[in-house]
Amino acid sequence: MITSFKTIKSPAEGLYKEKGSKFIALAIPVTNLEEVEQNLDIIRKKYHDARHHCYAYILNAAADVYRANDDGEPNHSAGDPILGQIKSFNLTNVLVVVVRYFGGTKLGVSGLINAYKTSTRNALTEATLITRKITKEITILFPYQSTNEVMKLIGEVEMKITSQTFDSNCKIEGVIPVQNTESLQTKVELLNNLGVVLTLIA
Repeated sequence: MITSFKTIKSPAEGLYKEKGSKFIALAIPVTNLEEVEQNLDIIRKKYHDARHHCYAYILNAAADVYRANDDGEPNHSAGDPILGQIKSFNLTNVLVVVVRYFGGTKLGVSGLINAYKTSTRNALTEATLITRKITKEITILFPYQSTNEVMKLIGEVEMKITSQTFDSNCKIEGVIPVQNTESLQTKVELLNNLGVVLTLIA
């Protein structure tokens, strides 16, 4: 079971210059393909005068959605080196776009690979890396008299409350680390056996 993943906290930038060409690497945290497309649009507009906007991204906790794009550079000379750096930092939910301003001198394929790899590494080195726990949404329904037991349970399974309603029938919604799901289920069953009425919606 995947319980956490590494990503970047906020956007970061890296720069590499070679023979007059300038490579600006922009590392951006993203959570889905829609955010990838939105950020690509913003960068293409902002750096509209650049020769290439090469990029790569990895998405999901399992890092199972990814893509590399050379944007007109020779095959595998840009996107793959960018993707390789994201992988070597063991990151996901990250988009890196490298904007290239051509300086008039061709670098050759090996020169390009080095430029895209180095600029990406510079950006990721600048970034603040964070580990995010994978969470699961949970709803607990219970009568008001069970409030004390429920609040104790919430503390034990590290549940973060997102909304709560206290009435004759109470409802608490929140998220818990995915690795605590089984423990929560066991504790709820135990409390129910002791006469504390709880309903768990996962």
